Amino acid sequence: MASGHLSNDEFFTKLTSLLEKTQKAGHGSVHFTQKRSLKSPSSPTPSPNLTHLVTYDTDAAPSPAKVADDPLWDLNPPYPLPLVVRATDGESTKGDRKTKNPDKVKLSTIVQPDDVETFFTRYAEVCKAGMQSLKKRDRSKRKKDKGKKKKGAAAEEKKG
Repeated sequence: MASGHLSNDEFFTKLTSLLEKTQKAGHGSVHFTQKRSLKSPSSPTPSPNLTHLVTYDTDAAPSPAKVADDPLWDLNPPYPLPLVVRATDGESTKGDRKTKNPDKVKLSTIVQPDDVETFFTRYAEVCKAGMQSLKKRDRSKRKKDKGKKKKGAAAEEKKG
């Protein structure tokens, strides 16, 4: 993913396989992030050597001009800004926690302002389907430990 972002369809395909891989493993994390892109792509153009990646011409669109009196100048850009949506498997390091994991899965895509509603409808469907087999976290041990700490603290106060 070093040279560009995936198309939306390819992003969903790979996200589905990432969620299935995590489910089959029985443990693991998938991290989702999204933010607006400060650069507006003019039109997507496919990369010459990678057919599934998309690159954007970022020089074609003007960047928002900073206004001296307005501290929130970037909240009202002159044009709608696209979103960058990312997903990773959360495995940034190997088992020894010191070396970087070259097998870390990183996915990202650019969502145009016109496509946001349809993108997030499909995004919600994929995420819900991928999270159906999740088990609820067992917090009973944690509650027991808190109860023991409270009882221990109360007993020490009576002694003192």
